[in-house]
Amino acid sequence: MKNKTIENIGALYDYVVATSLRVAPAIRELMERTGEHEHAEMATDPTQCQFLAFLIRSIAAKRVLEVGVFTGVGTCWMADAVGPDGKVVACDVSEEFPAIGRPYWEKAGLAGRIDLRVAPAAETLASLAETEGLGTFDFCYIDADKTAYDTYYELVLPLMRDGGVIALDNMLSDGSVANPQPGDARAVALDALNRKLHTDDRVDVSFLPICDGLYLVRKRP
Repeated sequence: MKNKTIENIGALYDYVVATSLRVAPAIRELMERTGEHEHAEMATDPTQCQFLAFLIRSIAAKRVLEVGVFTGVGTCWMADAVGPDGKVVACDVSEEFPAIGRPYWEKAGLAGRIDLRVAPAAETLASLAETEGLGTFDFCYIDADKTAYDTYYELVLPLMRDGGVIALDNMLSDGSVANPQPGDARAVALDALNRKLHTDDRVDVSFLPICDGLYLVRKRP
């Protein structure tokens, strides 16, 4: 089977955006505001945000968990996708970056669907087992400290219902996972998790080479 590589990806990305991306005005404003931030690269790509929203709608997810918020661009996409009777429990270690997004969450009419939990993610995830219960989330998006992904994954999996989906971002780590160097803790950690997911019989998997690598995991019954 051939490995087909798409050439001229920059122009084609612009084409994909022009022919598929649908952005609500308030979310677009937040995207623009986030683009001005010195750490703008931390925001999820809008085409991937739309894909996450598509997944959420496809599985009729109403209870969504997000690990790593930044300004909440992806949070807004997911909050819109869950509908007025849904909820996104969004975990971040600080109020600093989410505070940038809050006015836009309000403007988009989505603030009431977003439950921001500020604490180290591992602590929040551990507490959710007691406060929310096991098997109660439909979808989870992980985009936080890459060296802690395995910890987050193991804490999140029991929180997911059977058939629930976990999406892990940046799993290609700019390509460094293909040949991780001993001094690159991020690449080493993500490579180890990629290999672990490949053989984890608790889940079904699909590794998509979009953006910086999106690993999809479905919890088996």
